[in-house]
Amino acid sequence: MTTRAVLVALVPTMLFVGVAGAQYPILDMVATKVIQHYQQSNCQQLWQERGQPKPAQEQELIQMLRANPQMRTMFLDKVAGPIANKLFECGMIP
Repeated sequence: MTTRAVLVALVPTMLFVGVAGAQYPILDMVATKVIQHYQQSNCQQLWQERGQPKPAQEQELIQMLRANPQMRTMFLDKVAGPIANKLFECGMIP
C-alpha cells in the first residue's frame, strides 16, 4: 500500500519534469553548458570572471529570463545547486 502511494505521487512529478524539460530544449542545453562551465573552472578562474562584463549572448539570455518567469524558474532550478556548491567551495559565498 505504501509503495502504491509513493508511485502515485512520483508519476505526476516525473511527467511534469519531463514535459518542462521538453518545453525549452535550448534553455536545457544552455543550463547544462553553464553547469559544466562552473564544474570545470577552478576558483581562480571564477574570481577573475566575477568582475568582468558579461558577453552580449549572456546578456540576451538574462533579458529573456527576466521576461519569462516560467523559463527563469526552470533555469534556476537546474543550475542553482551546482553553481552554489562551486561558489561555496571557492569562498565566494558564505
